[in-house]
Amino acid sequence: MELCEGTGLYQIDLLNGSKERVSEAEYWARRRGQQKLDRENAALTAAGQSPKQKKFETVKDTLRKQISDVLNVATTSEDFSDRLMQRYGITVKESRGQLSYLPSGRTKFIRAKHLGDKFDKAEVLATLTANAARKPKVQSKTTNLAKLIDIQAKLTEGKGIGYERWAKKFNLKAMSQTLILLQEKDLLNEDDLNQRIAELETKYHDSLAVVKDLEGCMKANKELRYHVATYANTKSAAQQLKTAKRPAAFEERHRTELTQYRAAAAYFKANDLTKLPSPKKLEAEYAQLASEKAKFYEQYKETKEELLKLKTAKQNVASFFREEEQTQQER
Repeated sequence: MELCEGTGLYQIDLLNGSKERVSEAEYWARRRGQQKLDRENAALTAAGQSPKQKKFETVKDTLRKQISDVLNVATTSEDFSDRLMQRYGITVKESRGQLSYLPSGRTKFIRAKHLGDKFDKAEVLATLTANAARKPKVQSKTTNLAKLIDIQAKLTEGKGIGYERWAKKFNLKAMSQTLILLQEKDLLNEDDLNQRIAELETKYHDSLAVVKDLEGCMKANKELRYHVATYANTKSAAQQLKTAKRPAAFEERHRTELTQYRAAAAYFKANDLTKLPSPKKLEAEYAQLASEKAKFYEQYKETKEELLKLKTAKQNVASFFREEEQTQQER
């Protein structure tokens, strides 16, 4: 062990498979790349510039990190392949029980066995199963409707054939969900859909306005409660000042209390308050305002969610027919 550490060599465990397997060719490519990067960084440092990258990564290094990133959150095989494609443009395929990965910009797949045991089919399925078990089974939050992808725009940006195949499947699924939503809401007619969106927009803005108004009332109530409590706690000091034999000395000793008392009195005068409400009454009023705010805020959230879904549905329908029209023109 000491000999290996002294000469900078790897130690190999022959009984247990490596989670990340590095071939001899990759090892030397990594060393050459690091040496080149070190020379470039030294030149940048000499010129007074900060190096952007200090550790060299091979294509396989980058691929391992990207797959590991997705493996941390994916729960099914479909979810795993979709996330890899959507985040990094990586295509996954299975052949004879073995997984292979195609990074964006490459034409040749990289087999899992060349990356490490962590990335083969058995390990990936085990990780996905463990993720699914940890994920909460009950999810009350509804998911938003997915927007259709502009495939031609993505291809223009440089996305490959693998991404195109994935995006077509994604769009079919999103369009299916769109039609199901419109059928459930009985909004397959364009005029009905536009009318419902207009109604929701009005309800959305009205609910938001009520929530903001209630928040303002709660803030004013809280401020009034503070001044009422302060006035009650400092009133005795103000009364004692009137009968003090040495007012200046008394003022100096009780400067904090008197300053608070005068600030409270000024607040009451500015708000034309001649009779102060009781603290209990103010607390009950605050609780009532909080209850009303919670009710209208829930209405606001529900309206916003439905509004976003219907706007997305309208956009998806328009995108779908626009793409169909372009396809027919090309024919």
